[in-house]
Amino acid sequence: MHDIADQRAAFQGQPGGPQDLFFAQSDSVPRPTFVRGEGVWLYDEAGHGYMDMSSGPVTANIGHGDKDVARAMAEQAGRLAFVSARQGRHQANMDLAKRIAELAGPGFERVLFASGGSEAVEFAIKLLRQRALASEQPERRHVITCMPSYHGSTIGALGLSGDPANEAFLNGFGHDHPKVPAPLSYRLPDNHSVETHALACAQALDEKMQSLGPETVLAFLLEPVGGLASGAVAPPESYLRKVRDICDRHGVALVFDEVLCGAGRTGRFLASHHYDDIKPDLTVLAKGLSAGYAPLGAVLAPAAMVDWLSERLGFGYTHTYSAHPVSAAAALAVLDRFEREDLAGRAERVGAYLRGKLEALAERSAIIGDVRGKGLLLGIELVADKTTKATISFTPGPTDTIRRRGLEQGLLIYARRTAGGRYGDWIMATPPLIITEAECDALVEKLAMTLAAAEADFRAAGALN
Repeated sequence: MHDIADQRAAFQGQPGGPQDLFFAQSDSVPRPTFVRGEGVWLYDEAGHGYMDMSSGPVTANIGHGDKDVARAMAEQAGRLAFVSARQGRHQANMDLAKRIAELAGPGFERVLFASGGSEAVEFAIKLLRQRALASEQPERRHVITCMPSYHGSTIGALGLSGDPANEAFLNGFGHDHPKVPAPLSYRLPDNHSVETHALACAQALDEKMQSLGPETVLAFLLEPVGGLASGAVAPPESYLRKVRDICDRHGVALVFDEVLCGAGRTGRFLASHHYDDIKPDLTVLAKGLSAGYAPLGAVLAPAAMVDWLSERLGFGYTHTYSAHPVSAAAALAVLDRFEREDLAGRAERVGAYLRGKLEALAERSAIIGDVRGKGLLLGIELVADKTTKATISFTPGPTDTIRRRGLEQGLLIYARRTAGGRYGDWIMATPPLIITEAECDALVEKLAMTLAAAEADFRAAGALN
């Protein structure tokens, strides 16, 4: 069992310090100082190993310490470390764009690179806004998203995200875009199944467009498999098909935010590849695309859209590090391994194995209410009572307690509550795609001990029914 002291006090009055000094002091979960990573493990300065259950979070798709990726980055940095996209081209950019387009398939022939997911989401919306202006539709300005949802942490992306906790921050400062209910699958309205509730959410989208005026709506931005804000909710195919039909009928662009669920995590390169005839107009990737080895985001777009726009206004916005050569080299090396080892197929197979193990654990645990998701993008819902589906009322929050107990077992857990628990509490089971079945067994064993300790804490405080 690992005993980790919180070293925050050691930095008081000292210059420098770690990034978490900026975080709320109420977040009492200690953070180990890591010195190296290998596979699905991270190691701290005392030599303790921690299994990365959340891929840090949901980024390290090929695991830690890949020497081929490090070598590719070093070689690129030694040859050409940087060039501004406004001044010149470089081969790594072109090679990566071609590779992504080939993996994504028809309709995604062009790739616009950003420094990360938040930037890429904004790039996608800017691209659509410029297309609207070029086509003399300046009234198209609304971007509809789901409540809850998460689309990034820039000011613009926070306004796109569905989290009531952001309301005070955005009020009078940022733009809070229109929201519709997300097709959540665990706590359903009375007399609804998962599918009927999802279709009601799609109907709410149609009604929102009608109330705003369809001609004023630019896009509907959606996570095709939910991420951190919903705990890996995978809506029924009928919902996605209905959403596509609604957008087509009103001339509204459909954008899939696959920052978290893309790059193979659900068992396909794109989550949209699970559905033969449901394709968004734009797709956004990041995280697993470069697997944490370098910052990178991307917008996948059809050649027809990009070529049409470039003949008129063109895309007028870039960032200094857009299409950075070293990031591109890292992603190319990541995709080499992704294809060589069929990591998408592995995510599907091993994800099914891990899900089975988690469902068996749920049968034994009093505080697991649901296990859901696709591939190696899985969510574990936490409850105080399986019958009523009541959330756990506990101070500090139940997710903080579970994270702390996980550290004691050498397990790095990403546990989340959205809007103070209004939508529930969950653990993300999103290990690197390279994880083996034996490592899944070890993960579940560590998680079982973690949850047993946390359950004892909750019971002692009278927080369970």
